[in-house]
Amino acid sequence: MKEILIIGSGISGLTCAISLAEMGHRVTLASPFPSERAQSVMAAGGINAALDTKGEQDSVACHVADTLKGGCYIASPTAVQGLCAEAPAILRWLETLGTVFTRDANNRIDLRAFGGQTHRRTAYAGASTGKQIVTALVHEARKYECDGLIERRLGLHFHSGLIRDGHCYGALMYDEVKRVFEPIFADAVVMATGGQNALFGKTTGSTLCDGYAAGKLMTQGVTLKNLEFIQYHPTAIETPQKRMLITEGARGEGGRLYYLDGDQRVYFMEDKFGPRGNLMPRDVVAKCIYDVPTQVYLDVANLGADVIHGKLSEVDELCRRYLNLDVTKADIPVYPSVHYFMGGIAVDNHHRTNIESLYAIGECAAIYHGANRLGGNSLLGAIYSGKVAAGTIDTERVEDAASKSPFSAVYIRRDVARVMNECLGITRTEDKLLAGIEDIDHAIGVCEKIRFDSSVSPYQSYALKGLLPLARAVLTCALHRQESRGAHIREDYPETSDRFLCATIMRYNNGRYDVEFVKEV
Repeated sequence: MKEILIIGSGISGLTCAISLAEMGHRVTLASPFPSERAQSVMAAGGINAALDTKGEQDSVACHVADTLKGGCYIASPTAVQGLCAEAPAILRWLETLGTVFTRDANNRIDLRAFGGQTHRRTAYAGASTGKQIVTALVHEARKYECDGLIERRLGLHFHSGLIRDGHCYGALMYDEVKRVFEPIFADAVVMATGGQNALFGKTTGSTLCDGYAAGKLMTQGVTLKNLEFIQYHPTAIETPQKRMLITEGARGEGGRLYYLDGDQRVYFMEDKFGPRGNLMPRDVVAKCIYDVPTQVYLDVANLGADVIHGKLSEVDELCRRYLNLDVTKADIPVYPSVHYFMGGIAVDNHHRTNIESLYAIGECAAIYHGANRLGGNSLLGAIYSGKVAAGTIDTERVEDAASKSPFSAVYIRRDVARVMNECLGITRTEDKLLAGIEDIDHAIGVCEKIRFDSSVSPYQSYALKGLLPLARAVLTCALHRQESRGAHIREDYPETSDRFLCATIMRYNNGRYDVEFVKEV
């Protein structure tokens, strides 16, 4: 049995947790919020699989070809082959968990057309595919929670990886309720933290996915990939808080893009690319809308009220709520919006990063989508990547981080020494001293939580309870003496001051470090 830490509890994180629990491993599923608040629930359009329920001779090979072409042929063909080949089985698995996909007249899973695809292969669950899948996965995960194989830890934010010498031993998490840092050691760490929406402010996604994890890990030596490839979804509506997605399913059902030239409608995508022009890949459609000199509209009214209320109810509700617009009678003003990040943490075909025992899945991992993602492949990629990472972790030999972690008392002592030497050298400055205090406060905050290496003398561990406050006190005294005197040389206070012709008295009071200057008698 291995101890696995998964950071992020959306669809990819949940899938990985369930898969590992099925294999008998113990999983800590850490996230700031419940799964029901993950960005995954916002996915409305559907999930791709070559089921061929429409009799169009669709196949895995066609799905692979469309995915590689849509991604401009820079994605790994081997990875894409695995993704597409497993898709039908993934849909069957989701059905066994309780996901209710929309059925056609013959009671087969209905499929809709999505951009960049040569066949109809996008299965959907009404207008709330992501929400349906999350609900099913949450219920499945709860079974393993009851068995003690999955432990949910809410209110935890990722701070940094516990990485040393190319190996990840866990992660440092911030508990926003207790306002403390807590290290969680594990045999393997799986990042499932989503994309980088906050970098761009208003997007179609959740700003809870801010890209911090990828950026922080980059500074710790983790390789990133394809960061320049940022997908703009062609059809979004503007609201004061964010941009709301108008699902590609609207065009898959027959919605048409146009602009007005005087009183004349110009169906520019159809004029340029033919009858299926509205379902070109997203990068193509977004660029064409960008080039149009005036407002672009999406006409779904032509589909009729029955189709809109039956298959596009979310579009109807969004436009009524945010635009006060009835889409059965009026057309939707749409704009391209940042929607998805093809780039992220670089992983191999087994979802391993360049750091041993560190994995990445879902949108934060760059692997399947190349330069542009096809609609319907994101949910598929989230689930498939979770399963692949779980399988890799299950079969690989990993270190027992709980007993062999180099994040021992010795490691902390060395880090304290580094801080003190850097901040309290021959000359000191306020900036250096404040930075040193911050580092020592950080160490004090996590010291009580760390499971120290049992092979080291216990003294090395409990001595930290005295050494760390002492280090904090030394730095605090140096900060408060704003002069240069004897062995204490401040670059920012080079003169000697009679005001400090005193002894420095330090008193510790329940976490406070109080300094007083007292004249010797």
